[in-house]
Amino acid sequence: MTPRRALAIGVVLIVVAAVWLAERQFQHAGDGVAAAAEPGSAAATSSGTLRFFKNPAAAKPFTVRTIDDREISLDTFKGKVTIVNFWATWCPPCRAEIPDLIALQEKYRDQLQIIGISEDEDGPPVVRKYAADHHMNYPIAMTSPELEKLFPGIAALPTSFVIDREGRIVQKHVGMLNAATTEQETRALAGLPVNARIEQVEQTQKLELGPNAQALEIPGVDLARLPPAKRRQTLEKLNAESCTCGCDLTIARCRVDDPTCGVSLPIARRIVDQVAAGK
Repeated sequence: MTPRRALAIGVVLIVVAAVWLAERQFQHAGDGVAAAAEPGSAAATSSGTLRFFKNPAAAKPFTVRTIDDREISLDTFKGKVTIVNFWATWCPPCRAEIPDLIALQEKYRDQLQIIGISEDEDGPPVVRKYAADHHMNYPIAMTSPELEKLFPGIAALPTSFVIDREGRIVQKHVGMLNAATTEQETRALAGLPVNARIEQVEQTQKLELGPNAQALEIPGVDLARLPPAKRRQTLEKLNAESCTCGCDLTIARCRVDDPTCGVSLPIARRIVDQVAAGK
């Protein structure tokens, strides 16, 4: 092989190698772009979406006495974002979200006011002790028929009403709050910057149980005949035990989602009868 021929072959090999490397780099870059744009990926969903009601209704004014014997009213907090959180000490998701609510109240004390409304039927002493033990830093009052008229549809716990600075109910969450979403809602309504898209949605009247919601009303089941302690015990069982119809839901959620289910109804009624009989 002549030196000139060897040089020509060497040049060709170098060009081929360069083309191959360029193609590989382009392919990797294309993969990265595709991954970033893929729906459901972290990059595509990092900003998220906040949903607030179209034409929100004004929250009706109320005045309550807290468990530490202070009088507060909704008007007191006008100009702040307000979260009215219905909860109970016996409700696992209620207890689980309390640290997040405490942290939010501390972080946004100038823009946000959380008000806890306890559904505990055992009375203020139980709630007062729980609040003290867990260093809850926002006012708590006991529920009443008047409050339940002002905030209708408390069919599960926790249930939270989000009120904007103008005193309008702009969102209702049934089930355990998502701390990141609640913080973004607070910031958006307080006029602070958020990394999220805002959507206006219609308010549905249908009960939609969110994550870990503890249903208080079970279709087809009469809980009113039970005394408070046994009613609480029954609700705990109905919200914990699984239905055997194949739905992979708790008995309570199955009854709410499908009141026609012929499997969950007799199981629910049997649990009620067992608790009522002290079994």
